[in-house]
Amino acid sequence: MPEILSGFQFAPSYDVAVASRRGSGLLQRAENQDNFVVIDFAGQACRLLGQATHRAILAGWPPGHGRLAVLDGMGGHGHGREAAEAVAAGLLAIPPCRTAAELERHLDLLHAELQRRFAGEPGARPGTTLTMLELPEGGAPLLYHVGDSRLYEIGPQGAVPLTVDHVPATAAALAGRLDERSWWRQVHGAHAPQISQAFILGNAFADPARLSDPLFALTPLNLPSWLSALPDRRVLQLRADAAYLLATDGFWSCTAPDRVVAGWPSVVAGAPDARSMVERLFGALEDAPPAGLHADNLTALVLRPLGGRPAHADETALPGQPRS
Repeated sequence: MPEILSGFQFAPSYDVAVASRRGSGLLQRAENQDNFVVIDFAGQACRLLGQATHRAILAGWPPGHGRLAVLDGMGGHGHGREAAEAVAAGLLAIPPCRTAAELERHLDLLHAELQRRFAGEPGARPGTTLTMLELPEGGAPLLYHVGDSRLYEIGPQGAVPLTVDHVPATAAALAGRLDERSWWRQVHGAHAPQISQAFILGNAFADPARLSDPLFALTPLNLPSWLSALPDRRVLQLRADAAYLLATDGFWSCTAPDRVVAGWPSVVAGAPDARSMVERLFGALEDAPPAGLHADNLTALVLRPLGGRPAHADETALPGQPRS
């Protein structure tokens, strides 16, 4: 089993745990190109550097503010691990943000800076997914999402995705070429290692014929109506009776990913804390690997709201499987 990191100082608001590894069972990649970032309310930061846990204390970090992220480096483009490490390091340097606009501005600057840094490297430009939560003191979490890692809510409604994958099927949906059911079947009912946008890499949403340098935000203005509640950059509404999973796609890189995800509520049911939830998610892959599981890196970060802070009531219907 991977090392599970917990004991972070997020009380009384949250319970957080994370683990990352090269693969599951005999399906091991040559290196772990995933990464994660945890900055707790005391300014203690944790990430991977050289595939090993690296900790630091951030001077001047305001008490009560937090930051969480998972990243999946794109090794197929070269320097995937280094790209994820560079973004993780950059997240430690970005000041605490209290609004989605402020967070977006800092991350766009980091994206452009790292594009310049990697421009001199041989081979194609690398990339990494980035799915993160900013946790302002006294405020609702801020979501920022690029790529095909995901944020899930695991609660009374099952395991519900709160992010939209940046993949060719989503580009087709934006262009009106896929309906809801077809999109769901291609994105959540199957798995293909293709991506339309990544941090550092750029995007193929703006012009499918070429890779554009900037990041392309999915918003209610360009998403189809059945995905418009899930923009990439937004204030996130949490439920007190749910847990939140940030994960890379190694967990659903198999023949029927929707079946794996549908089993997560049973896997974590009754778990006393975030650490136990992470342990059970990894254990489920080890004990009963799904059909067609690919060799891929795995990172899971669980956040559980605690009773020390009122949950921000979710008044919007979250999408599950498409309606019949």
